Formats: sequence, structure tokens, C-alpha cells
Amino acid sequence: MKESIDYPDSYYYHTANNLKERSSLKGSHAADICVIGAGYTGLLTALNLSERGHDVTIVEANKLAWGASGRNGGQLGSGHNKKIHELEKDYGKSLANELWRLSEYGKSIVKTRIEKHEIDCDLKAGNATVSNDRGDDHHHKEYVEKLNTDYGYDLVRYMNPEEVREMFHSSYFDGGGSLDMGGAHLHPLNYALGLAQAAEDSGVKIYENSRVTSYSNGSPCIVKTNEGEVKADHVVLACNGYLDNLENKLAVKMMPINNFILATEQMSEEEVRYINRDDVCVHDNKFHVHYFRISQDNRLLFGGGESYARNFPKDLKSYVRKTMLEVYPHLHDKTIDYAWGGRIGVTVNRMPHVGRLHTNVYFAHGYSGHGVAMASLAGTVLAEAIDGTVSNLDIFSKIKIPTFPGGTLLRWPGFYLGMLYYALRDRL
Repeated sequence: MKESIDYPDSYYYHTANNLKERSSLKGSHAADICVIGAGYTGLLTALNLSERGHDVTIVEANKLAWGASGRNGGQLGSGHNKKIHELEKDYGKSLANELWRLSEYGKSIVKTRIEKHEIDCDLKAGNATVSNDRGDDHHHKEYVEKLNTDYGYDLVRYMNPEEVREMFHSSYFDGGGSLDMGGAHLHPLNYALGLAQAAEDSGVKIYENSRVTSYSNGSPCIVKTNEGEVKADHVVLACNGYLDNLENKLAVKMMPINNFILATEQMSEEEVRYINRDDVCVHDNKFHVHYFRISQDNRLLFGGGESYARNFPKDLKSYVRKTMLEVYPHLHDKTIDYAWGGRIGVTVNRMPHVGRLHTNVYFAHGYSGHGVAMASLAGTVLAEAIDGTVSNLDIFSKIKIPTFPGGTLLRWPGFYLGMLYYALRDRL
């Protein structure tokens, strides 16, 4: 499926608030900070800096939130892609505590911005993790106990297999799980559009359809597009899975992969409460994760069926429907109204890559499926650093992000083989 510079034909696009056209960058402009990319990272970097009195310009290659920020599953989860015991094992308890604090900060940023700017994005509490293997039960129990006891986080609790079945009525989930009422879910595109409106109200200039062809890190930095340029004291690279060849030093740290979501036809209240009793968002613990939630108008939004090929499947509705029916076979007669996909950025160790490339060039990407909270956090942390407070950015600098073997040229074949292994492990 060839993507255009317009939004994909998604459920989110058809239920978006306040969509409007923005002009492209033409001619020469000046700003204190030029942000490349208008997703959560770029928008929150710009909004925070503008609120601190800086002159900020955003240039976006396509439409605002055209990438993962406007296409994702809408899940606002706690923590990082690595679970807390993995963080402690890999980085020690002290740094794990700092990373947990940052992840909680990320969630609070999202909730606070939604409340402050009165963003209508269907925010609802509740994030469940479930399993199709009873052998995983001790992992769920240990995870909950550690957060409750060692981190003082009492918003998450263990669910036994019987409760999981009662909540979600799927024989696919045979094990227990956890329910995190500090997590949440939302309409991701409307969240981004609300942030954009707040940023523009604060004085941020946003240019769409303005693909950056190059940038320099001099003094000033010069960001060039086909029809214009921005001279700025600082540049922020907020492109995530769409970084492409703009900065090879960063591209080798991240793999863009495709992920897909569908939206069913509208269902009755009884039908949606049968498959999601408490209206929470849900994901399982497979490497190739299944995730789902109920939309505001009673559709099942179901994600799964990642692809490591460079192109989308030809029949995207059938492709994702097959995965949905593994979990809910009784929905075989439901019409799939929308199916869409897009790139997410994944790092080797599944930790976000946030930092400073040069004295006046900052970046953030590689959220590895946790972008609602992590990208919101990253944009805020970058803004703090540019404004002079680097303590939170310094925490991210302690996390070393490996380079993909083979660089940008050979990273894909090796990654593809690795994903085949994990797909086989999931099935077994």
C-alpha cells in the first residue's frame, strides 16, 4: 500500500477533531529552536519550550501526527518495554528506580496536558496485561509484588486465570495477568491534535508537507527543505521510525518496523462488554504482541500481525483480521471497517534513545511500542535540557543503545531472521 502525504484511512482519521491544513515552509526563516517532526516528541518539545519563552518552529514532512503518533494503539502504559526486574538486572536498582520515576513522569505528562488543554481524546483508566500460558503466572505475581513493595506503586494488582477469562472471554488467554489502573488508553490522533493546538496557541509555528533534506549543526544550525530553510540556535530530531537517512549516526541505533491495527463495525454494548468487561486496554506478553481496546463508539480496535517486510500486506484487513480471530473467533461475522498500519522505531535493547548528538542538536526515538508515554516524556525532557535543566536527560544518557549489526545497510536482514526466531517461539 503506497502511503500519501495525507492521513491513512484509519478509524482515528475518521473520528479526528480539529483537522486543518497548514502551510508548507517557503523561504528563509529564523527561530531559537527548529524541531523536525510533528509527533508527540516534537509537539511537546515545542510546547514546553514556547511556554518557557523560546521561539520554536516545527517542520513536518507530511501531516501533523502522520506517523506513529496518529496511528498507534492508544495505550498509555506504566514503565518501559523492559519490565522492572529486567531494568534492575541490566542497570542496577539505583538506575532502575530513576527510570521508573521517569516513566511515571511520562504518564503524568500525558494526563496533565490533556486536563490542562481540555483535549477531547477519550482518555480512560485501565491497562491489563494477560497471558496465554499458565506457566507465566508467577511472572505476573512477581511483577505486581515488586511494584507494590519495592516501588510503592499500588495501582497494579494480580488477576488470576479465572478473572482474566471473566473479563475478556477468550480461550486464547489461559493464564493470569495484571491490571494497572494507573495506566490508561486514549484516541492517539486527537491527543496529538490537541497538543498541536496548544502549541500554536503558545506561539509555535508548524509547517506541514515540508520534508527536511538536510541540516547542519553550525552556529546557527540550518535546516533545509526543498522550498525553504530555518536558521536556529538548536535543532531537535523528532522523526522516530521515519528518520530514514537524515542522520545515519542515529539511524543505525533503530529499526523501523511495521505494525497494524483494525477497527470492526460498531457493536452493541452487550457485545463489547463481553469481550472487555471493564473497558480497559489490553495487551498480552508475547514478543509479537496482541493488543486491543474498545473505541468510544463501541468498535473493537485490535492490533497485531507485525511485518518485517518493507511493504504493507496487500489485503491489510484480512491480514489483521486473521490475528484478531485467533483471540476472538466468535467475531468471524463482524465487518472490518478500517485497517491501517505504520512504522514504529525499535532499538536493540528496547529502550528509548534520547540524548544530544552535538552541542546544539538533540534527538529522541526508538520507543519500541511505548510511544504515548515515552515520546511525551522525551519531548518534555529535551525541552528541559535545551532550557538548561539536564538532570533527566542525564538519566537517559546512562542507557547505552547498541548499534544494529551491519549498520543501516545490513540491519534489516539480521533483524528479520531474529524476528522469525521469536515468532516461532511465540507459536511454540
